[in-house]
Amino acid sequence: MPFIYRNISLTPDDSEETLPALLAAKLSVPQASLHDIRIMRKGIDARKKPHIKLVYTLSFSGDDEIRTLLGADPALEWQDEKLVTAPEPIKSSKRIVIIGSGPAGLFAALRLAEYGLTATIIERGEPVELRALSVQRFWKDGILDPESNVQFGEGGAGTFSDGKLTCRSKDPLVPWVLEQFSTFGAQPEVRYLAKPHIGTDRLRTVTAAIRNHLLEMGFAIRFGCRMTGLGIKNSHINSVTLNDIDEIPCDHLMLATGHSARDTYELLERLNVPLQRKPFAMGLRVEHPQDLINRIQYGSGRQPKLPAADYAAAWNNSTNGRSAYSFCMCPGGVVVGGASEAGGVVTNGMSGQLRNSPYANSALVVNVREEDFDGTGPLAGVRLQRRWEQRAYELGGGGYRAPAQNLLDFLHLPGKGTARTTYRPGVLETELDFVLPPFIIDTLREGITAFGRKLKGFVTAEATLIGIESRTSSPVRVLRDSDYESVGVKGLYPAGEGAGYAGGIMSSAVDGIKIADSIAGRLM
Repeated sequence: MPFIYRNISLTPDDSEETLPALLAAKLSVPQASLHDIRIMRKGIDARKKPHIKLVYTLSFSGDDEIRTLLGADPALEWQDEKLVTAPEPIKSSKRIVIIGSGPAGLFAALRLAEYGLTATIIERGEPVELRALSVQRFWKDGILDPESNVQFGEGGAGTFSDGKLTCRSKDPLVPWVLEQFSTFGAQPEVRYLAKPHIGTDRLRTVTAAIRNHLLEMGFAIRFGCRMTGLGIKNSHINSVTLNDIDEIPCDHLMLATGHSARDTYELLERLNVPLQRKPFAMGLRVEHPQDLINRIQYGSGRQPKLPAADYAAAWNNSTNGRSAYSFCMCPGGVVVGGASEAGGVVTNGMSGQLRNSPYANSALVVNVREEDFDGTGPLAGVRLQRRWEQRAYELGGGGYRAPAQNLLDFLHLPGKGTARTTYRPGVLETELDFVLPPFIIDTLREGITAFGRKLKGFVTAEATLIGIESRTSSPVRVLRDSDYESVGVKGLYPAGEGAGYAGGIMSSAVDGIKIADSIAGRLM
């Protein structure tokens, strides 16, 4: 105990209640000899369309007879139990401040609470309930709140997304993060699905539940407070200024502002906090009917017993090293405006827990190198993003409408249709040739053509491109050492996506936990 058995298959019509009997048959033992059977992983094998399989990995306990089968059956493995123990409580008078209540900040706080520590969490935006109203107003009327929007506010940018919890990392903290999400209201299956997601609607309730738990644990949370200054004495952080008027003392400051807090980068540059510019990606968002994606991936359209199909595509130009690839694919979702600055258009994808929109969307992006940036200095990538977001605003005709074009028209192919899209606040149909740098447009055309060869039906008059997708990751890295501390300011801990060390909900949460462990280690 525990044993693991991999690659047990069911059809979509089979019941998961048959898994224990199948496991016993695979091992040729009585079902009664198997105990504590749990699903560790569940994925979809769609390679042989339309004969789709659901593939499971199970954990279970058994007697010594099972142990004798190890080595004889390659699907059977032994896994030593990993005993998870609560951290030793720490008593400290040191003042901890967390800037940002996205995944990095919230999971750092949850970890600190396990040590018996508390912190003050500072969030420039609104609580998630009020934030949702501000975002809906923007999507409906084009009225942008620059402090509380898709990028800023409780829960971070991921709150208005698909809520993906996929993570390539094998870090042992990943299961702990998934368990916490489930504890605070996410679907229990996020703990074992191969591609778990929460959905923007469920994620908002999870975020509020985490907030209420932290308040009960003694944390202070201040909304509507933007960090406008740092007190640094003898190269050590000693205070943080909020809204230009309120200075609060701190000994350890975790900076988890997300990848769109450009004013924070500008503040750090003025204070000579070591920064480094970093490559990222930009492109467009594409939208297809979900039934079309289902047919491409499953061999048929509507599949009521299977989730809405997703896809991943990548293409590389071996001549110049440019790559085009899909990013943040949202099955059964919608395309929404994600602007955080006046006069700029940013697109993003979002879906609910059920993924029941009739449309699928994904970013299609191209790698942007440092030599592509606007000028020199650590914020050159920010300037590049801003310039093209403003161009998209102009080409969209104002009001945060996005420029859009039918996919066939973009590829200069016959048979174009109307640019149909779910994008809010709305679109203006126009040519997209000048909405991004030529190297991105050219690479996208080549890449989309290659995607069409792999995903038969992807290149269609039913698809629409919307511009632009510019916030794929941070264009800045806030330099830190092996203990997660800024290389220039003691007591300052750059964290998550905004610091350039994570990409997505899961990796940001893990990064925040590690920083909390580092701070706790210094306080022991």
